[in-house]
Amino acid sequence: MDFPVDPIMMYKYKAELFLKEYLLADSYVLYAAVLGGILMCKLSYDITHMISAIYFKGYASLTNIRKIEWNNRGMSTVHAIFITIMSVYLVFLSGLFSDRLDGPVTFRSSHLSNFTLGVSVGYFIADLAMIFWFYPSLGGMEYVFHHILSLVCAVYAMLSGEGQLYTYMVLISETTTPGINLRWFLDVAGRKNSKAYLVNGIAMFVTWLVARIILFLYLFYHIFMNYDQVKQMDTVACLLISVAPTVLFIMNVMWFSKILRGLKKTLAKRHVE
Repeated sequence: MDFPVDPIMMYKYKAELFLKEYLLADSYVLYAAVLGGILMCKLSYDITHMISAIYFKGYASLTNIRKIEWNNRGMSTVHAIFITIMSVYLVFLSGLFSDRLDGPVTFRSSHLSNFTLGVSVGYFIADLAMIFWFYPSLGGMEYVFHHILSLVCAVYAMLSGEGQLYTYMVLISETTTPGINLRWFLDVAGRKNSKAYLVNGIAMFVTWLVARIILFLYLFYHIFMNYDQVKQMDTVACLLISVAPTVLFIMNVMWFSKILRGLKKTLAKRHVE
């Protein structure tokens, strides 16, 4: 015997099924990615502490806050390597943002790109929490501002799927982080006059120029050339794409000038010696 089907109940059932199988499932993946990013930070922090205590004799003589910063920089290095590899792959190699695909490039995303952003969000949350907890030992207000701005952009791009191409272009700038951290490690270890310190300074200059100056200029050019697609995004996304890269670029130029002055000073000192 056939029973009459209530159209309202049927639509409600389909809506609940869609919510359960797709929206909530994706949300769980994003939550897992964020928690995974936080866990990655915890593990890399502890592993840095363990390895340094065994293989670096001077680690035991460091003050507690220096040990915390040492471990924190190991943590940020792991994230930088991860996000640089993933960003370069997604932007230049995956084909996700290729011109061969139909549709606006500003609305493209994938499960992998969302998951990667989730991991990065987890890192920014963990690192920002440490900066606040030990403020200002791990960084001043410029670090707080940089992390909050990066966190907001990453969260919005992850949840909305808009502007991920530009988010990943900005995240490629994390490629400079390992060099910055290595320079700090060498300084603390008393290796400021070593050849490694000089090579590191030159490498920092080159990577910063490419990843934080030239790439940002290309990002602005890409936004200008694809403005018809950019303006289709939500108002918040358009605001973030306009403001965040501009502010970060200004900060990059200021820091780059300091790197250049430091490199000139080091080279001049070497020339005198």
